[in-house]
Amino acid sequence: MISFLLSLLALVAGYFIYGKMVERWFGIDPQRKTPAVELEDGVDFVPLPWYKIFLIQFLNIAGLGPIFGAVMGALYGPAAFLWIVFGCIFAGAVHDYFSGMLSIRHEGKSIPEVVGHYLGEPARKFMRGFSIILLILVGVVFMMGPAGLLANLGGEGLLAKSGFWLSIIIGYYFIATILPVDKLISKIYPLFGAALLIMAFGVGGMMIINGLPIPEIGADIVHPRGLPIFPMLFTTIACGAISGFHATQSPMMARCTPNEALGRPIFFGAMISEGVVALVWAAAAMSFFPNGIEGLNDVLNQGGAGLVVKEISVGLMGTIGGLLAILGVIACPITSGDTAFRGVRLILADAIGIDQSSTINRLKLAIPVFAVGIALTFIDFKIIWRYFAFSNQTLATVVLWAAAAYMVSQAKSHWFVSIPATFMTAVCTTYILMAPEGLSLPSVISYPAGIAAAVAALIMFLMKEKNQKSLQSSAA
Repeated sequence: MISFLLSLLALVAGYFIYGKMVERWFGIDPQRKTPAVELEDGVDFVPLPWYKIFLIQFLNIAGLGPIFGAVMGALYGPAAFLWIVFGCIFAGAVHDYFSGMLSIRHEGKSIPEVVGHYLGEPARKFMRGFSIILLILVGVVFMMGPAGLLANLGGEGLLAKSGFWLSIIIGYYFIATILPVDKLISKIYPLFGAALLIMAFGVGGMMIINGLPIPEIGADIVHPRGLPIFPMLFTTIACGAISGFHATQSPMMARCTPNEALGRPIFFGAMISEGVVALVWAAAAMSFFPNGIEGLNDVLNQGGAGLVVKEISVGLMGTIGGLLAILGVIACPITSGDTAFRGVRLILADAIGIDQSSTINRLKLAIPVFAVGIALTFIDFKIIWRYFAFSNQTLATVVLWAAAAYMVSQAKSHWFVSIPATFMTAVCTTYILMAPEGLSLPSVISYPAGIAAAVAALIMFLMKEKNQKSLQSSAA
C-alpha cells in the first residue's frame, strides 16, 4: 500500500510543482483576451466559471479509459503505478495543457488546425482525418460500453437489453451535440464530474480502510498472457497517463476559458485528477480479488472490465454505494461520448468553414456523423477498442511534437515536450509493429525499429529547429 499512497502524493505534488513550471515555460498572459471573450457566440464560445470548466473538462476526458484501461493495465502489476504517475505528470498533463492553451492562442481552433499551424499543411490534413476517425471510435465505444453496463444492472424486459439503452444514449448524444454548450453541458456535467471524483475517493478510501493487499512496486508480477510491459502497458493505460483524445476535447473548453491564468487548474489539473482515478482503479483491481492478479484475470475472462468494476464497487461499498459507483462509471463515458461527437462537428466546421451559430448548419454536420457512428455499433466492441488504443496514443504523439514546435517558435527550450514526444513515438511505432492488429512482428524486430523511429523523429525535429533558428537569426 505504501507504493499506492506515494503515487497519489506524487500526482498531487506534480500539479503544484511541475504544473507551475510548465505554466511558466509556456508563458501565460493574464491580460490577453481569450476567444471566450472576443468571439462569444452563445453556442460554442461561452465564458464560464473556472470550476465549471474544470469539472466539464475532467468529465469530458475521463471516459471509460481511466477506469477500464486501468483495470486491464492492472494485469501488469505495480508497473502500472509508475506509468500512471510519470506518464500523467510529464506527458499527459503537459499534452493536455498545451492542447488547451494553444487553442486559446489560436481563436479556439480545433486541434488539427493548431497542429497544422506548427507542423505544416500535411500534418493539418492528417490530423483532420485522424481526429475525426478517433472521435467517432470514441463515441461508439462510449455508446456500447455504458449500454452494456446499464443492461446488466438487474432490470427486466427492455431494461435488460443493451439495444434499448443504446438507442437512448444515441438520442441523448445527438441532442447534446447540437445544443449550445451552456444549455446542457455546463448545467449537468459539473455535477457528474464531482460525482466521479467522489466515487473514486470512495473506492480508494474503502481500500485503505479495509487494508487491501495492494502490491508494492518491485513485486515480481508477470502478465497472465505473457504480454510485455513495453509497449503494451503504455497503450492499455492511455486515459490516466496520456491520451490524444484529450487534445480533441481541450479546445471545447478553451472556447469557454475567460483568462489564460486558468489554464493550469483546468487543463493540467483535470489530467492529474484523471490520473488519480486511474491509480485508484488500478490498485483496486490488483488487490480486491482472491489470488491477486490471477483472480482479476479470471473475472476479466468471465465478464470483462465491466464485471470487474461491478464486483469491486459492490464489494467495497455495499449494494447502495456500489450502485452509485456503477452509475458514476456509466455517466462518465456517456458524458465523454457526446462531446466526442460534438468535437467531430467542430473539427468539420473549422475545416470546411461552416458557421455553427445556426442550428441548421449544426444539423448538416451532425446527421451524417451519427449515421457513421451508428453503423459502427455493429462491429465487435473489442476490435474497436484495440484500434482506439493505438490511434489515441498516435494522436497524442503528434500533439506533443506540435507543442515542441511551438516552444521553438517562441525561442524557448522544448526538451520538456520533445522528450515525451520521442518516447511516445517509440511506443506507438513498436506497438503497431508488434500488436496482433498491426503487423505481428517479433520483438527482435519491433523494439529496434521502434527505437530507431523515435530517434529519427527527434533528429528531424532538431534539424528543423536548427533551420528555424537560422531563419530567425537572418531576420534579426
